[in-house]
Parts: sequence; C-alpha cells; structure tokens
Amino acid sequence: MPVPTARVAARASSLNDTLSAASHARAATEGGRARHAEPATAPRRRLGRPLLAGALTVGLVGSGMAYANANHLIGADPAAFVVGAGVAAQTDELARASTVDVTYRAAASVSRNERRTAIAASGARDARELEAKQKVEAARKAKEAKAAAERAEREKARKAAIDNAKENPKAAARVLMVDQGWTSDAQYNCLVNLWTGESDWRWWAENPSSGAYGIPQSLPARKMAQMGADYRTNPITQMKWGLWYIKMSYGTPCNAWSFWQSKSPHWY
Repeated sequence: MPVPTARVAARASSLNDTLSAASHARAATEGGRARHAEPATAPRRRLGRPLLAGALTVGLVGSGMAYANANHLIGADPAAFVVGAGVAAQTDELARASTVDVTYRAAASVSRNERRTAIAASGARDARELEAKQKVEAARKAKEAKAAAERAEREKARKAAIDNAKENPKAAARVLMVDQGWTSDAQYNCLVNLWTGESDWRWWAENPSSGAYGIPQSLPARKMAQMGADYRTNPITQMKWGLWYIKMSYGTPCNAWSFWQSKSPHWY
C-alpha cells in the first residue's frame, strides 16, 4: 500500500534530526582537537551536511507528496478529470471536420446519383421524342403512300375507262367529270339523264333536221374541234367539249338538265 504523506514527512524529519545530531557531535570533537592546536586560519563553519540533509528532507517530502498525489489520481473517479480547453476545442474541430467530410461525401454521392438520374431521364426523354418523331414520320409516309396508291388506281381506272369509251361512254364521262370539279352522284345522274335524252350516249348520233352531232349533240358539229380534230370519231373529244359547254352555259349538269326539261322540244 502507498505510504501516507504525513508518515513520509515524519520519517524525513527524524532522519534530518539524526543527521543534525551526528553533525553536531562531529563538530564538537573537532572543536576539542582544535583547542590543543593553534588554528592556522579562522574557523570555518561547515554547512554542507545540514544543507544536504535539508535538501534530502525536501526531496523526500516532495517525492512522498508526488507519490501520494499520483496514487490518489490513479484511484480517482474518471469523471473527476477535467479536459483542458485546448484539447476540447481540438476535439470539437476534429468532430466538425469529420461531420463536414461525411456531409460532403454524402452530398457528392447524392449529386452523382442525381446526375445519373438526370442523364437517364434525359436519355429516356430523348428516346421517347425520337420514337414519337419516328411514328409521325412513319404515319406521314404511310399517308403519302396511300395517296399515291389511290392516285395510281384512279389513273389506271381513268385510262381503262377512256380506252373503253366507245363501249362504255358513261364510265368515261364519270371520270372526265372530275376534271370539272363534279364528283357527286347527283351531278353524274343529271348528266346521264341529259345526254340520254340528247343522243342516248351514241358518239355517232346525228340529228337529221338540225345537224347536231355526237353524244352532247353539238350544233354545229365543228364546235367540238376545239377539243380535238377527231371529234367525229372520238367520244372522249366529244364529251370533253360537252362538259366544258355545260359548265360555261349552266354551271352544273343538274342546272342543264332542269333547263332541258323546261323546253319543248328539248334542247340546252
């Protein structure tokens, strides 16, 4: 067990007393010897050993106190330690630096994730926009292809109808009416009735009394020459002139048909 401070001090004091007594006894002996001889010089007081004893005493006391204090600190409650302000400040600074570092790393990680998310979202948006554009372009091309196919079909039918105009002049007339802007069934039916009454759709028909000629019964026949020199043998040339005449004189086949019906004998 550690020696208490008081006990150490007592031992030091006893040792000091012993050393002092020994020193005085020796001094007395030397003094007696000196009385029998003439001193060469004045007596000199010796302080070395008392001073040494005092220093030793102080050192022992200090060591005891240090030992006692150290022993007291070793057994002390950890809560009794007081951390210096510098250490606490340094600890706080390290903690803040660590927090800032962790926060920065977390923010950097979030920022990288946000960039990745943004890049992915941008890529997905670009892909959707590209897909939408491709769909629009495909629809446009499909529409154009359909329109081209329809035009090709109409042209094929037109050519067939014109080539077969002598055998089926009504079909050829339906095709030619489109050139004048007449596409309804109503206008076509009026034209059929009108030219049925005039020539019964015969391209060689000629009125014996007036000289009117062809499917539209042009009077005189040479008027149809403006559409072609073959007006006497080509039903297409005759019908082109007849449709032009109806448009210039009456506007539509139905108007011409109404006028024809109002006349007796019929004419337009």
